[in-house]
Amino acid sequence: MSGAAPLLRVAGLTKRFGGFTAVDQVSFSVAEGEILGLLGPNGSGKSTTFNCIAGALRPMAGRVLFDGQEIAGRPADEVCRRGIGRTFQIPRPFRRLTLLENAVLAAHYGAGGAIPRAEAEARARDALRLAQLPDDLHATAAGLGAAGLKKLELARALATGPRLLLADESLGGLDAAEMRTAADMLRRIRDERGITIVWVEHIMGVLLSVVDRVVVLDHGAVIFEGTPQAAQEDPKVAEVYLGPPEARAA
Repeated sequence: MSGAAPLLRVAGLTKRFGGFTAVDQVSFSVAEGEILGLLGPNGSGKSTTFNCIAGALRPMAGRVLFDGQEIAGRPADEVCRRGIGRTFQIPRPFRRLTLLENAVLAAHYGAGGAIPRAEAEARARDALRLAQLPDDLHATAAGLGAAGLKKLELARALATGPRLLLADESLGGLDAAEMRTAADMLRRIRDERGITIVWVEHIMGVLLSVVDRVVVLDHGAVIFEGTPQAAQEDPKVAEVYLGPPEARAA
């Protein structure tokens, strides 16, 4: 992957809300087939960065190149059709639809509605199986707990047929065993389907065992980029997550 152009390149990305700078000159790249962890405490700018990449927000400055093409400021539906799928921190499925219907709708959305129903259903069933959810005609979201809803959110993103998956806080609300299952699922998606993943999270432990590289944000700016091991040993990262040394010693 070293000699190839990155699948995703973010350069100088900046987003302000009034006088508050949520994302401040953020730059990083992601190679095809890589899992990149985008880490940081709550309020560090992770989800705003995701929203700027995915088209939910328009950045004030900077570039977002996907497969060499500029997508900064493009609407979310166009970004999705180009091959970027995303999950959300808080799953909001269509609860009156079955799991299959939720995924079929996503498959049509990702393809711009231009595929036959049979093809959309095949994509949907494949995405549900990959997310370890039933693909029968009657299973609904009604009985799903936190882990099941996260899986459905993932299945809907996969049904759009992404080359790049933006996974937004996939561990939130899960217990330790569910976290491990979710992390293993993301790794399998990359290994079996070749889907590149950028994984936003504020929980470090499980994520660091899965990702290839880490970018850490604090107050909207990049404070670290490197391997998971180096992240755990970096004093700036430790201070962001644990507080200054004097506070930790108290």
